[in-house]
Amino acid sequence: KNHGSGSLFIKTHPKSTNLWVDAALSPEDELQQSVSVFDLKNLDKPAQVINLAKLAGIAKGRVAHPEYNKRGDEVWFSVWGPKNGESAIVVMDDKTRKLKAVIKDKRLVTPTGKFNVYNTQHDVY
Repeated sequence: KNHGSGSLFIKTHPKSTNLWVDAALSPEDELQQSVSVFDLKNLDKPAQVINLAKLAGIAKGRVAHPEYNKRGDEVWFSVWGPKNGESAIVVMDDKTRKLKAVIKDKRLVTPTGKFNVYNTQHDVY
């Protein structure tokens, strides 16, 4: 069970033991801003819920679209801010589930389609 309703994307990688799930369509801000991380080796264990918008310093935004890098050790998320607000891409360490980087730019508005071309071409999911 996810921490919220209205998930758009779920993602894992063959080299990962995590399953990342967004809740971007949930009606509550706190839920929209967070993701659930499940341990694939122990699915009976409750998911860890991480508020990625808060980690990025964005007060109002929806977190969506986890995407792994080629190595499977980073997960990249979109934080959709409001049209006249701030958006970001958040990079998480897959193993530690800790923040690695936040990418912000005033030209970055509701980032979505940041697909890993290698993973897409080779069906790495």
